[in-house]
Amino acid sequence: MRIPGPGGFSSTRFPSTPGRACRALILALLASSPCHAVADEVKVWATGAYSFSDELGGFRITGASGIGTKDDPLVITEELNSATPVTLTIRTTKPIQAFGRAGEFANGIMYMRIDVLNNSGQAWIEFQFELQEILDQPSVFGDGLSFDQRNKTPDNIWSSNFADFDRDFEPYDRLLFKNGKVDPLKTASFEFLMTDYTPRWTFYLVQDPRIPTG
Repeated sequence: MRIPGPGGFSSTRFPSTPGRACRALILALLASSPCHAVADEVKVWATGAYSFSDELGGFRITGASGIGTKDDPLVITEELNSATPVTLTIRTTKPIQAFGRAGEFANGIMYMRIDVLNNSGQAWIEFQFELQEILDQPSVFGDGLSFDQRNKTPDNIWSSNFADFDRDFEPYDRLLFKNGKVDPLKTASFEFLMTDYTPRWTFYLVQDPRIPTG
C-alpha cells in the first residue's frame, strides 16, 4: 500500500501571465515534484499475519518476508539514515488467535530477523530494541508483550555483529546487543523471538543504534 505524496505546485503561486522564463520555472518545478513525493512516501509491507510500516519516520523499510516461525521467521530489511531511535509500526492483518497457525492468524509467536543497513555515517557500538504496546509508553509485564520473557535461557537471540546481549523486562521490555560494531554502509542482522500472549492489533518496536560517546 502506498500513501500519495504532495500534490505538486499550484499555479496560483505564480503571476497569472508568466513570461517564458517563469513558464520554464513552473515546468521544472512540476517535473521535479513527483521525485520528492516518491522520496517522502510511506510504504507498508505485509507478510505472514502482520504488516510493517516506517510511517513514524527516520528510517526506510526495503523488504519483508516470512510468516514468523522458527524455520520461516519474519525478515525485515531496513536502512537507518541516522544514529537516533526509530520506531517500527507493526499491525495484524489476519484474525487474532493465540497459538493459532502462523501465517493464517496473528498468534503472538513471532520469530524475527531484522537486517539493518547503517547509512548514518557513524559507527554503531551497541543496538537496542524496545517493545511498546502503546506508543512512547513502557511495555509492562501485564500486557503479555515481551522478548520471550518466560524463557530464562533463550537460545534464539543472535546478532551478526555483536557478541553479547542483555534483556530487561521491568519497567521496560528491552533487548540490548553489545560488544561489537557496525561500520557505516555495513549491514547488521539481529534475530530474536517476540511473544504477545494477549495479542493486540497494533504495537511498536523501537530501534536505537548507539554511537561512541566522549
